Amino acid sequence: MFGGTLAGGGSGRRGLGGSEGAPRWGLPHVGALLDPPLFSPPPALILFFYLVFYGFLTALFTLTMWVMLQTVDPYIPKYQDRLSVPGMMIRPKTDTLDVTFNVSNTESWDRYVKMLNDFLEPYNDSIQAATNDACRPGRYNEQPDNGVLNYPKRACQFNRTALGACSGLNDPTHYGYADGRPCILIKMNRVGEAGWGLAPPNFEGSPPHTFKLGEMVMYPPNGHIDLMYFPYYGKKVHVNYTQPIVAVKFLTLEANTDHNVECKVNAVNIATTDERDKFAGRVAFKIRVNRD
Repeated sequence: MFGGTLAGGGSGRRGLGGSEGAPRWGLPHVGALLDPPLFSPPPALILFFYLVFYGFLTALFTLTMWVMLQTVDPYIPKYQDRLSVPGMMIRPKTDTLDVTFNVSNTESWDRYVKMLNDFLEPYNDSIQAATNDACRPGRYNEQPDNGVLNYPKRACQFNRTALGACSGLNDPTHYGYADGRPCILIKMNRVGEAGWGLAPPNFEGSPPHTFKLGEMVMYPPNGHIDLMYFPYYGKKVHVNYTQPIVAVKFLTLEANTDHNVECKVNAVNIATTDERDKFAGRVAFKIRVNRD
């Protein structure tokens, strides 16, 4: 197919077929493809390029964040949803909200006492008197700015002595855990608008077993939380704020029995009947007092 001679050819060279004057169908010079480039940047120059590149990106990101933060009020969020129902928690707090101990075994309840001591330390009367105001009960402690920043805002005193037999002060029974009449502290999450009291704990179970929960007493009286502790303006503005708490002392719990207790907020402006959120305005826990 490739026989014959090239036009104008007369060199007499052999082609691939070995005949004189045939075209030569050879491969290109492979070595030319493997020749090194004329310029190879040193590693130090490559490293410098990436340092400059990523440094520029970092500076651009930092500048963008700084500009954005200039539009945000450090004290009041620009967009916020006001909670209509606060969450609740107990102290002493365990992972499963299970308070179980043996009266005669000190080690079984000593950790609960330590938790309560640590939690109530900021509520000591001396600390409250030094950092917070003695407010007038029965009305909101509103501190409007009125065009001028009113920071920081003062908080009202919530003294540890208001918890009575559950204050742990001069208490040889250690919050009642040493004699089988334990105290449970109930606290609400910090929210900005409120004014409510706590309903007595409700035992969740069939009516014949309700009596096993026994007699209870609450501190402050009737579990009432005064209006003067509201509104809450936020951690950064409302410095030294100590949220109000309610203590429940179980006086006659039936021993060696699991008691499932539910405590809930009771106020006209708070709904706690939403079954889709069982932790809205209420907290459920188990308590068991064992006796040998």
